[in-house]
Amino acid sequence: MKTVLLLILSNIFMTFAWYGHLKYKHSPLWIVILASWGIAFFEYCLQVPANRMGHSHFTGVQLKLIQEVITLIVFSIFSVVYLKEPFRWNTLLGFAMMVGAVFFIFRK
Repeated sequence: MKTVLLLILSNIFMTFAWYGHLKYKHSPLWIVILASWGIAFFEYCLQVPANRMGHSHFTGVQLKLIQEVITLIVFSIFSVVYLKEPFRWNTLLGFAMMVGAVFFIFRK
């Protein structure tokens, strides 16, 4: 559970690092890049320990899939709340397919 919590927190930082600047298109690109690197530093401070701790319980493939599912959930919330973009039916269908992937990858 600690691994998943750290992955969620790291993904929130990374989502802002990669996409938060989209609301500030007037800012010079070099400032946006430096700000994104600064935010990403904190993402790495959470992501690396999460993967290191998680690898004692999960395979590398399982960790990556957990991260991808978290990424989709965090980004969907971010896009609706922060970017004010609509959540569409095909996004929900894509999530359902990811749940299928989780089922098969975690199956013994």
